[in-house]
Amino acid sequence: MIKVGLIGYGKAGQAVAEVLRNDPRLELCWVARRTASANPETVLTTDIPIIGLNSVSLDEWLDAHPVDALVDFSKPDALFLYGEEVRKRRLILVSAISAYGEEELEYARSLGVRTRVLCSPNITVGINFLILAAKLLRSIAPFADVEILEQHFREKPEVSGTARKIAESLAIDEEQITSLRLGGIVGHHEVIFGFPYQTVRLIHDSIKREAFGTGAAFALTQLATCVPGFYTFDDLLMQKVRNQFVAA
Repeated sequence: MIKVGLIGYGKAGQAVAEVLRNDPRLELCWVARRTASANPETVLTTDIPIIGLNSVSLDEWLDAHPVDALVDFSKPDALFLYGEEVRKRRLILVSAISAYGEEELEYARSLGVRTRVLCSPNITVGINFLILAAKLLRSIAPFADVEILEQHFREKPEVSGTARKIAESLAIDEEQITSLRLGGIVGHHEVIFGFPYQTVRLIHDSIKREAFGTGAAFALTQLATCVPGFYTFDDLLMQKVRNQFVAA
């Protein structure tokens, strides 16, 4: 069983905490947020404590409450608050931060020299599988027309970062992304390939934030079998694909 500490307890972090604590392969030991609440908190109705990174010595806390891995759903600069403990203790790190700059990414890569680190701006299994499948089809049929459709809730102002990542992975212009904002939609991404005489559509729909938790759980269990290094979600999926072909 992998002992896990969760960094970040916003809307996504709360959903992820529920998934991690109910996964029999994992033990969610504690949750850390940037600042501590005035009153002691625990995760929902459990005895899993929530601590404030501003109110504890992380070194002493980890001595008293050791874990095998950290999962980060907080802010980009949090990496520098716990990074040296990851390096020193060789903790597995799964980061789902979408707004890392080059400085944070370079630092994360340096941690991968001593331990296993994964950074993924979208950590759902489904969307990463969609990207992998789209890249494969693009390589098979580079002549096909490709368009990306993304749909999100009405209040989301910007073009989806995931859609931009899909476009980048397929080497197509962002002008080939169509965005729709509608009530009742959580998140929808669709890659459309137009061939002569046929059309292929690859579709992913987000239903609840708990999907981030299943992606984090997948990453943790896969990284536990890996050698030290800096990984992407693609790397982990490709390992599964290669293993499947070997088994076949």
